[in-house]
Amino acid sequence: MSRIKEFNLPDLGEGLTEGEILAWLVKVGDVIELNQPIVEVETAKAAVEIPAKWAGQVQAIFHPEGSTVEVGTPIIAIDTDPGAGPIEESTTGAPASALPTPSAASLAAVEVAPAEGAVEPGLIGGPAPGGRTAVLVGYGPRTAAAKRRPRRGDTPVSAQAAQPVAPPQPAPVVTAPSNGHGPAGGPVLAKPPVRKLAKDLGVDLSTLTGSGPLGSITREDVQRAASGATAVAEPLAVSAPATAAASFGADREQRIPVKGVRKLTAENMSRSAFTAPHVTEFLTVDVTRAMKALDRLRNRREWRDVRVSPLLLVAKAVLLAVKRHPMVNSAWAGDEIVVKDYVNLGIAAATERGLIVPNIKDAGRLSLRELADAMTDLVQTAKTGKTSPADMSGGTLTITNVGVFGVDTGTPILPPGESAILAFGAVREMPWVHKGKVKPRQVTTLGLSFDHRIIDGELGSKFLRDIGEFLADPEAALLAWT
Repeated sequence: MSRIKEFNLPDLGEGLTEGEILAWLVKVGDVIELNQPIVEVETAKAAVEIPAKWAGQVQAIFHPEGSTVEVGTPIIAIDTDPGAGPIEESTTGAPASALPTPSAASLAAVEVAPAEGAVEPGLIGGPAPGGRTAVLVGYGPRTAAAKRRPRRGDTPVSAQAAQPVAPPQPAPVVTAPSNGHGPAGGPVLAKPPVRKLAKDLGVDLSTLTGSGPLGSITREDVQRAASGATAVAEPLAVSAPATAAASFGADREQRIPVKGVRKLTAENMSRSAFTAPHVTEFLTVDVTRAMKALDRLRNRREWRDVRVSPLLLVAKAVLLAVKRHPMVNSAWAGDEIVVKDYVNLGIAAATERGLIVPNIKDAGRLSLRELADAMTDLVQTAKTGKTSPADMSGGTLTITNVGVFGVDTGTPILPPGESAILAFGAVREMPWVHKGKVKPRQVTTLGLSFDHRIIDGELGSKFLRDIGEFLADPEAALLAWT
């Protein structure tokens, strides 16, 4: 058995396909222990430290900090028996102690996808034995499916040095179909996304000659075949405009890569906004009594070391209102509605990495003191960038505190899989009619967005009304509802 083991970027769960290497916690030559953190990776949801799968000595690091790596790609090589002496020279004559590099085949090979719809259990895209299992460091049912999908022109340096520069590949040539095989009678080499594109465009992959690595068919080949562009198009003559338009140099533009939290947020918000029919209602509430109740709570001896904020009372109001209207805490599942008897309460948090929404598991079972401690831990962990993917998964209902930015309220977009989200606005001193007289009072505005497939206007209005009643007089509401 080889002493040198390549450690692949593992699947950290939640459908991860790639991650950005933020920082290496070890360097070549370091002796590491089993489960010692070796690299910090930013996924679409969080920054996660990945532990070593083996003890030994670091022999090579394949990807620098800042690079984006796909799941299943080797990222580090570890000598699992450094005390056994020098590593013998390989059959090619190169010393085995040299830093190993992923082979050209492992980095440039194009995966031959199975027939449409046929995916073996346990592999990427198919069901794992016994159901989906979250895998942290390569353990579990994921075995041979996590290969790196190559990019065009992505060839290892060692392979480049041994190969002459190839002339430009010609445009794909359409040939007679050959019953699902390539022009040479062999299997068609194409990535699954390319196969899907071909299916959507009605292009028969077996009629194409690929221009990618190892003769694989690329997206450009499919698009070229679909448009009938089998030859290089003649350049079009463009007449000069009558008046020159104002132009600015690239030095006055900034291009920000869309990745990590920003990429996930964009995908989730786009999917939610165009899937769930949103309705937003607003309610302005006199919260003077709630603010006084918070002051009395802070002065109690057992609460003096606890962070007490208006958001705590809003969270408690939401949890009590859910008990009175359980349908609000549900999810749309196609042909059925899933009503949940637990509340994983999401709290939107702005961090340096972007907006994230960790959630407090089963928050409805917590006392007010436990809820306050959980919210404090959640916010502090989010600010340090150490929120785990598990803490941001499984949310059922969310609160976004836009009031901390001085905003009165908003029309928030539902997180995918949830049916309601509450925007809590700034608490301001405003003129208010109280007991028949206009007086300065502490006032806030709430904005509730909900999925109109599940929550109709009556249910949404009653839910928002109950939250407002609690915030208007929390002590009376607790006596009446509990």
